Amino acid sequence: MGATGSGKTTFINLVSGSGLKTSNSLRSCTETVAATDPFLVDGRKVVLVDTPGFDDTTKSDSDILKLIAGFLSASYQGGHKLTGLLFIHRISDFRMGGISLKNFRTFRSLCGEQTLRNVIIVTNMWGEVTPQLGEERERELAIQDDFFKPALDKGAKMMRHHNNLDSAHEIIRHLLRNNPMALKIQREIVEEHRDVSQTAAAEEIERELRAQMERQRIEAERVKREIEGVSLFSVSSIRTEDACRSSTCARRGTAQAARRRSSA
Repeated sequence: MGATGSGKTTFINLVSGSGLKTSNSLRSCTETVAATDPFLVDGRKVVLVDTPGFDDTTKSDSDILKLIAGFLSASYQGGHKLTGLLFIHRISDFRMGGISLKNFRTFRSLCGEQTLRNVIIVTNMWGEVTPQLGEERERELAIQDDFFKPALDKGAKMMRHHNNLDSAHEIIRHLLRNNPMALKIQREIVEEHRDVSQTAAAEEIERELRAQMERQRIEAERVKREIEGVSLFSVSSIRTEDACRSSTCARRGTAQAARRRSSA
């Protein structure tokens, strides 16, 4: 998982030899959950699952969650547990913005705290930054409570992908060391018989939506105050100009009257 355009599908195609559709445009390309054909890493059979990001350009976050939850619950009912999860993050990003944070918070809610030990946070696009800058960003991501530190404290790992097969295989090898575990959303839907809308991940999406609406409300009020301030300033300026004109006219009239009296 990861933000749209983070390189999820590109990674999967590289390591699995698949031909899943990728995009170089601003529009998201992964529209549904897709599993690769089985492939081998060190003699072990591996299947990777590609998912849309929660910032999809054509679907809402709730729609994306339904797609992912549907696949995961069906897989769990069929007796399958995930050996691990990858969260892809571009080290080339100038900062970890709201969209990336939203994706990761929803990802955590979907996994559950106990399953974070099976998570690898994969940083990619290292070729687009200098080694020093990349290491500084990596360190900040690892030590900041707003970023990946809480997940790392729960046992998640952070690894680099250098856009080659060797580093991709090394990441998969780390996943294969895990004990398969059910995700929180799988237990909620299959074992607790909850609707998708009642899961922790859905609650996180709803919380993010409310926070976004509140930010928009505050911004609208700020713009409104600025517009009203400009309007009041304009009215005040017009009144001041009118007063100045009246005062000037009065002074001119007084001066003219004084000249007429002097002439008389």
